[in-house]
Amino acid sequence: MADSPAAASPAEGSASAAAAASGTTNTSSAAAVVAAAMAALSTSSSTDTVSDETKMRICRNFILSAPPGEFTEVFNDVRILLGNDALMKERGQSAFVQYSEDQFTPVDVEGVTGQVLITRYARLADGRYLDPRTKTVFRFDHIRKESRDAMPMERTALVELSEGVRVEFEVIISAYVADHFRHGCCAVYAPKDDVIAVCIEDHNFQPDNQWNGRWRSEWLLQRNTGQLTGKIRVDVHYYEGTQNSNVQLKTFKDVSVTLAHDLPPAEIARQMVGAMAAAEKEFQIGLNESYANMSDTTFKALRRALPVTRTKMEWDKLVYYQVGADVQTKHSTH
Repeated sequence: MADSPAAASPAEGSASAAAAASGTTNTSSAAAVVAAAMAALSTSSSTDTVSDETKMRICRNFILSAPPGEFTEVFNDVRILLGNDALMKERGQSAFVQYSEDQFTPVDVEGVTGQVLITRYARLADGRYLDPRTKTVFRFDHIRKESRDAMPMERTALVELSEGVRVEFEVIISAYVADHFRHGCCAVYAPKDDVIAVCIEDHNFQPDNQWNGRWRSEWLLQRNTGQLTGKIRVDVHYYEGTQNSNVQLKTFKDVSVTLAHDLPPAEIARQMVGAMAAAEKEFQIGLNESYANMSDTTFKALRRALPVTRTKMEWDKLVYYQVGADVQTKHSTH
């Protein structure tokens, strides 16, 4: 799957995927937009003092809109524009945490094979994160996107009680992700005794080719009722040069399914995977259809098919027009 930034308005449902052209979160265009916002505030009337809260609200919005794979560039731009590291450190941390968790950020953890997802389900009360598969806890640097201080988790009676069921779901869901996602990473949690939460992430960052993309899906199963709800999200960012083309796609689909719940955990897990696979396939097909139609719909709305003269420019004749104009100018001066 692909991975990308978020800035366009979301369109619900795969068939209604929408693209938006803007300069919001391209590396340098993010700086330009934030600079304009800061400049507008700084040129307000002298009786209006721009509060730190207002400055941080602007910075927070741009941090949370950073395209996947481009957080560092956006952070560096915002930091320079704010020009106050103490304020950024004091009030920006919550935005960094939210961004990492919203994006299902994958990270390497010492002693753990494969990557671990940073999600809200994995965050412990002391701010550390848990890898449910290996029972490893660690700290995470939300700016550098690096882990540290990894250690085994102290097991509790509550964890032991629900762990057997969680593992049965994890085995089946991990096999599904390995089969359907090229570089996919997943995590299966048991936030409550009767609840199973699943997070799936896959991305493709291609900065050399000027595009990034990310797939995320989140599933929540109420085991006592069989109610399965999910949200599938795709963000893609295409950009050319530093300030020229900047097209972003942000789309999502909500899913709700009821499964049979009076079955063994492994059988319920297989039903859950079947429902996930069907919904994600439908979403992918809808995206493909949207892309096929996009040149005739969305892109026409983004750019004129003809100039304001309503006549196509004949570029091969442009040089002759210019030579003729030069000759006429010289003739009139003699």
